[in-house]
Amino acid sequence: MKNINYVISGVLAVAIIILFIMQFAGKKETNTARATITPDGETSGYLPVAYVDMDSLLLNYNYYNDLMEVIMKKQENSRANINQQANRLQSEIQDFERKLQNNAFLTRERAEQEQQRLMRRQQELQELDNRLAKELMDEQQKLAEQLRDSLLSQLKIYNQERNFQIIFSSRSTDVILLADDAYNITNEILEHLNKSYSPAAK
Repeated sequence: MKNINYVISGVLAVAIIILFIMQFAGKKETNTARATITPDGETSGYLPVAYVDMDSLLLNYNYYNDLMEVIMKKQENSRANINQQANRLQSEIQDFERKLQNNAFLTRERAEQEQQRLMRRQQELQELDNRLAKELMDEQQKLAEQLRDSLLSQLKIYNQERNFQIIFSSRSTDVILLADDAYNITNEILEHLNKSYSPAAK
């Protein structure tokens, strides 16, 4: 049953593409002019659609790189903090084991108290690691939302002059499987974004 659904979906997709090509084949020109919409709603040159290569865009978008730098610094600080405390705890555990082997504790109760203390410290360190990881994940989510809002607002500003009806994203989720390079506006968007972005003073 699933295979039949896939076949039907595939046939429909091919039919839509063929109709799309037939509809607009006569309008396509050989030059590389971008799509523009005339006052009567007709398109000249290419269709009023475009796509952005998100991987390339993010790699070169200054705001995104600054956000990643913030995340990386927080991640490094968090990891350094955990590693420092873990090393200190490991040193205390080794010291405890050495004392235990040399019968350095006055009483068995005192040795058990120290062992319990070290176990509590180990648990606290694990909880701290989990908490810092969650805080970092929350921060990444917040920055991702900021980035998305920034991109959408700037795309709206950019598109006021270009009048694209649809701007696709070609992310790893494969929103676009194949497209003519003439519809790729990544560099234009990137130029607009970096001109609009003013980094905070460091």
